[in-house]
Amino acid sequence: MMGKNGKSPASKRGFLLLGLLTLTWGLGWPIMKVALGEMPPWNFRSLCLMGGGLIILGLAKGKGESLKIPRRELTALLVVAAVNVTGWNLFSAYGILLLEAGRAAILAYTMPLWASLLGRVLLGERFTPGRICGLGLGLLGLALLMGPQTTALGKAPVGSLLMLGAAFSWALGTVLIKRRSWSIPTTVFAGWQLLLGGLPVLLGTLLLEPPFWKLEISLKAYMAVAYVVIVGVVLGYWGWLKVVEIFPVAVASLGTLVVPAIGVISGGLLLGEPLGWRELGALGLVSLGLAGVVASPMKPEKGAAQRDA
Repeated sequence: MMGKNGKSPASKRGFLLLGLLTLTWGLGWPIMKVALGEMPPWNFRSLCLMGGGLIILGLAKGKGESLKIPRRELTALLVVAAVNVTGWNLFSAYGILLLEAGRAAILAYTMPLWASLLGRVLLGERFTPGRICGLGLGLLGLALLMGPQTTALGKAPVGSLLMLGAAFSWALGTVLIKRRSWSIPTTVFAGWQLLLGGLPVLLGTLLLEPPFWKLEISLKAYMAVAYVVIVGVVLGYWGWLKVVEIFPVAVASLGTLVVPAIGVISGGLLLGEPLGWRELGALGLVSLGLAGVVASPMKPEKGAAQRDA
């Protein structure tokens, strides 16, 4: 059933969930910085992925859902986990070592551009005027946020390429999820993706860094890790899959453009990092682009992956 504004109840729930995700992910950037100030990056990523995956599967088991993966879907799940989780984390782990965190984050959130292009090629999604305008304003906002630092990207081309690889990997994984129907419930699907995709990251941790229980970490850092795992990973990853079910990939991915702007602004408020007209202007441009998409008539996509909550 469609509402008076041309949107179904599912679309309204999807936009509310997308708004919650962008807020929690944006706040997560400065909180993640607190954790990474005391914890090596591979340990941090392993805790987030493996811990988040186990928690999600525990919740699924508590709901009485079967954790079994149908054999016909195992290969596809492994591919999605490798691209969406392993690829994103490996590319970004090395890319962020070669770039400042802010620049790395902005390159990572070029994902909607790649998702829109891949959605057109692999899913046949249309480039509507609202989506084109929203994407353009969003990318313009990211460019404003980057500002004079743009020239610095050329001084670290490998890091820039790695972060673009992370963005492309996330986009491709999202499109592959959308491309087929899954019988696995969303909660189980999310948990197994994190665990399977996190195994290579865990292997990298064991090879490159000491185990986390040998690290001296403050309570503040542990609380930051807990926020990222519970809110950023458990809620965030499950919520992202639900959003991708409801909307076209291009629309779902556009919401993520707000995350870097919220991250920079929350970093200024929580950590005292620089905050000025450039950051506020970027948030305004991205929000304006999203407003145009939200105001357009919207239907949930037919053929979206239908899974139980």
